[in-house]
Amino acid sequence: MSDERGHIHPISSLIREANQIFFAMGFTFAEGPLVENEWYNFDALNVPKDHPARDMQDTFFIKDEPGMVLRTHTSPVQVRYMESQAKKGVEPPYRVIVPGKVFRNEATDMTHEAEFFQIEGLAVGEDVTLANLKGTLERFLQELFKGSQVEIRFRPSFFPFTEPSVEVDMRLVGDKAPEKLRDRWIEMMGAGMVHPSVLRNAGVDPEKHQGFAFGMGLDRLALLRWGIDDVRLMHSADLRFVNQF
Repeated sequence: MSDERGHIHPISSLIREANQIFFAMGFTFAEGPLVENEWYNFDALNVPKDHPARDMQDTFFIKDEPGMVLRTHTSPVQVRYMESQAKKGVEPPYRVIVPGKVFRNEATDMTHEAEFFQIEGLAVGEDVTLANLKGTLERFLQELFKGSQVEIRFRPSFFPFTEPSVEVDMRLVGDKAPEKLRDRWIEMMGAGMVHPSVLRNAGVDPEKHQGFAFGMGLDRLALLRWGIDDVRLMHSADLRFVNQF
């Protein structure tokens, strides 16, 4: 019998590390169903009925179960979590981190897969601000890319479930930064302040509480972290790839 030990998949390793980093910042872990109804996947998140994300080319609809989809993002778990706390009578503050698999009907290439992993974060309280969001993301990325100095910047954007919404870019600087990434601004994720309608849909009073949310692709994060050239390797089940980690 071989004494060779198995290897943790890079995505699993990244999820464990991210959970540890966010746990140290007071976030708890949450998860939700992969097959989701349209209320949690779209409506509760303020996504209009005529939004392109509802079209067949983006979303996998369940053929024999009307109104059910393969979740297109991890954001439904935010609503489910806030709703569950509200039903228990537990008011904010909430801090939750949600890593998990999501699905989108798109062509597969070096940087895209039809199924991939995201990590979502949510913080809700009486005095949560964009400055808190920036500090949280800076600390997370600094811990993840140890040895490099991390800078982040916000650019205005639009998402139905946040207002204001931002795109978050990262730049690694310093001699120890990987040469491929050094001094380059790289788009990392979407984020923003949770839309009042989303809070209201989840049973949280937007007159009393506000919050931030962010979501990023773990596959993309792994590509940057370990210098992987093709995202398809992540889902190839090729042990020659996995055994490098």
